[in-house]
Amino acid sequence: MRHSADSLQVLNTEIVACDRCERLRTYCAEVARTRRKAYLDQEYWGRPVPSFGDPAARVMALGLAPGAHGSNRTGRPFTGDGSGDFLFPVLHESGFASQAKASGREDGMRLIGLWISAVVRCAPPGNKPTPQEQRNCAPWLDREIALLTQLRVVVCLGRIAFDGLLAWAQRTGETMPRPGFVFAHGAEYTLASGLTVMASYHPSLQNTNTGKLTRPMFRAVFDRARLLAGA
Repeated sequence: MRHSADSLQVLNTEIVACDRCERLRTYCAEVARTRRKAYLDQEYWGRPVPSFGDPAARVMALGLAPGAHGSNRTGRPFTGDGSGDFLFPVLHESGFASQAKASGREDGMRLIGLWISAVVRCAPPGNKPTPQEQRNCAPWLDREIALLTQLRVVVCLGRIAFDGLLAWAQRTGETMPRPGFVFAHGAEYTLASGLTVMASYHPSLQNTNTGKLTRPMFRAVFDRARLLAGA
């Protein structure tokens, strides 16, 4: 366990120092320099965002990328924006998070049996990373999943995360990504190794404010993930 935790910390340190994508690094640095009016008094993180959670996690929540004024500001996944305000209360209710409110890296949040990651580690303009930028980030996810030795379930938050997880499966020889694996909220698939892949709509404001993703729908996904993981 200690070796796994130490190795994940080393990986996160390398992620923070990554400069593979010039467009993304330029954009994140500029957002951190100019800042949003509501956060002018805050110092933005402005670097690649490391993953966060329990090294003994049986469940991973896999997102798309940091938000420009959320994770790119706070330095922690899904922290400081509307998506996190929707996600963390559900994680708390389902027993994966120690508290319902996530405001920053020093807020005391602790994850239990859960690891939060993303297919892209820098905030992309318009929330749209290019295919090449996704490929540049792919080795981080490969190493991360290999280090999470207790992992049983990956909950993919949105189609890009779902496709990113299937690309990982193809790279590592787990399974062919198509046909048969179709993104749909609540869909479940089992890879050859026994790892379960679950799909969910992303908890973006676009989805939650329109009712496309409701809190009961989201809670059901994580309750199901806990059951499947035996957590």
